[in-house]
Amino acid sequence: MNASDRTPADLLRSALAADPARPLVTFYDDATGERVELSVATFANWVAKTANLLQGDLAAEPGDRLALLLPAHWQSAAWLLACSSVGVVADVGGDPAAADLVVTGPDTLDRARACRGERVALALRPLGGRFPQPPAGFSDYAVEVPSQGDRFAPFAPVDADAPALAVGGVELTGTQLVDRARADAGALGLVPGSRLLTGRTYDTWDGLSAGLFAPLAAGGSVVLCRHLGRLDADGLAQRIESERVTGTAD
Repeated sequence: MNASDRTPADLLRSALAADPARPLVTFYDDATGERVELSVATFANWVAKTANLLQGDLAAEPGDRLALLLPAHWQSAAWLLACSSVGVVADVGGDPAAADLVVTGPDTLDRARACRGERVALALRPLGGRFPQPPAGFSDYAVEVPSQGDRFAPFAPVDADAPALAVGGVELTGTQLVDRARADAGALGLVPGSRLLTGRTYDTWDGLSAGLFAPLAAGGSVVLCRHLGRLDADGLAQRIESERVTGTAD
């Protein structure tokens, strides 16, 4: 990746310029059997649409705080990069009552109602499906995002030295996040083309780094596995082989 990249959104732009067709996020849910593979180009398109929703329909501005109540999931990864694109602080697992807006999965709807700002809910169904019945007081992400633009331009430049991510009591600027992701990539042995399999959750920096930021910083890709503990040893070995995994972080 480019040495001048200072935010996660910069990392994604560099990945898109280098090789848009290569895989970036391969997601498994071993509770449902779901598998989704997103190339750099496809993932970047989801990020652009989500960022347009965030900046346009939700009127989010740089410095706003978004409580992100989502598990390790490919759509969570898209929201993290969308926040970086707009300049919004992604507060992973944060307090909705203290946030300007909230994005939640189906299991945390009651908690998310404490937010007085905009509320967005994700059904987290296979293929990005919508809720059968939209939850009261929430916009359904799967309904709102398809019509958004495929390209994104921020209304205001994003300050790489402003807060970008909060998780587990740690708050990082865009620059700090990229530096830590690069350091983690080195510690994990990631190089361009690496395929890292991880079953870590998204509620810690280590989980976010292995599950998105470190592979992105290295020019590699991630095989992101939710409910990985449901897979037996033979199933895991088969996945490692079929996905051409070069390293693991469980």
